[in-house]
Amino acid sequence: MVVMVRTSNPAQDSLPEGWPEEPPDAESLDREPQCSSAAPQSTPYAPSDACLNWLFVDLNSYFASVEQEVRPELRGRPVAVVPAMVDTTCCIAASYEAKAYGVKTGTIVADAKRMCPDIVLVEARHELYVEYHHRIVEAVETCVPVTVVLSIDEMACRLMGRERPLLAALELGRRVKARIREAVGSTLRSSVGLATNRYLAKVASDMEKPDGLVALPPDILPDALRQLTLRDLPGIGARTEKRLNEQGIRSMEDLLALDCEQTGQLWGSVCGERLWHWLRGEDFDMAEAEHAKSLSHQHVLAPEMRTPEKAWAVAHKLLHKAAMRLRTGRLWASGIGLAVGFAVPRGQNVPVSRFGVPARGWRGEVRLSECQDNPTLIAALRRLWEQRPSGPGYDQPYFIGVSLNELVPDQLHSLNLFDELDGAKSRTKLLATMDALNHKYGMSTLAPATMLTAYKAAPTRIAFHSIPDLF
Repeated sequence: MVVMVRTSNPAQDSLPEGWPEEPPDAESLDREPQCSSAAPQSTPYAPSDACLNWLFVDLNSYFASVEQEVRPELRGRPVAVVPAMVDTTCCIAASYEAKAYGVKTGTIVADAKRMCPDIVLVEARHELYVEYHHRIVEAVETCVPVTVVLSIDEMACRLMGRERPLLAALELGRRVKARIREAVGSTLRSSVGLATNRYLAKVASDMEKPDGLVALPPDILPDALRQLTLRDLPGIGARTEKRLNEQGIRSMEDLLALDCEQTGQLWGSVCGERLWHWLRGEDFDMAEAEHAKSLSHQHVLAPEMRTPEKAWAVAHKLLHKAAMRLRTGRLWASGIGLAVGFAVPRGQNVPVSRFGVPARGWRGEVRLSECQDNPTLIAALRRLWEQRPSGPGYDQPYFIGVSLNELVPDQLHSLNLFDELDGAKSRTKLLATMDALNHKYGMSTLAPATMLTAYKAAPTRIAFHSIPDLF
């Protein structure tokens, strides 16, 4: 029998929480691995006397827990946090009391009400969640320095020296959990994972929720991993699992039996090779080589905004926000994309969107010379907007998404020979001034007049893997 080192709240063990589908993250690991052609049994797992290197903190039902912290009347009740108080949107967070009824992130509000008639809906207050996030980081850092913040509710800490032995790491994990409750709020429960690399520490943090503490030391690692399902691994969601199943990989036993080269071929990219090394406890870092490949903003339009003119204003505002993020991140876009969902009357033979709206969808993308200035991006967006379908069935847009793609970091940006001729330097200075004012006084302080119709639409939202600037 495999024994994983863990402490938890037994009364809560029946309330699991799922991982979001995402690619394996490699932001703070130590060296780039090299694949070996040897059979898996000839490449051992990390040695049994190795210490733990990472402590991973995951706040449980974070948005809902913050609401329960600041509103004591919500404690012990099923709560769902929603972006707007309409039945067609989806829950962006659910308390554990709501999860007991099957409500989770992504559940349509109308379905959540049927599943849990007593559920309390709370409109998201993102400024509050960011404020609590910073307080949590400060609390954790009184125990151990935070190496990297991964999202609004996740952070990882590299262990050093006397923190690394198993018993010391477990005690540190207990102190971190207690400190969050004492310094930030008694309702804020966290799950802590400990392992030799950050990926496995994240896996460990998800093995017992809420309020878990799990360590995966090297000597139990192979057997502990075999107890998991493929979906328990970050980066393996429904689509990836289906693709693996089609290739004959149906269990962790099947996945662990592959060698490094086979795993790389299965993924069709270096991600598979990295995963092979991570599952064997290896710790390596590729942070300097990583940067965001795309960024996007989406918005479901309120019924009164579902006209072409108002939808265009929202698209313009989404691009305005994305362009500010692009420049703040010192990135350049090589492509821009537009997605539009069109609502159609019920009864027609069209699929129902995940927001419960019968809809048709359209997407378009154009390539760009590397740019980050508003005039170029707006002109490209206008070209895409004019290419969208029109006519009966396409006159009521309900969803808008704008993406900036194929991003290039500043240090790899190729200069344009005509920049001096077209006033690029002057535009850059002007945009820097506009961004500074918008960051300080609000994102609509200086903005194109064409987006003013959407002034109150598409407010700041928190992506689960970023902490936004509150402009």
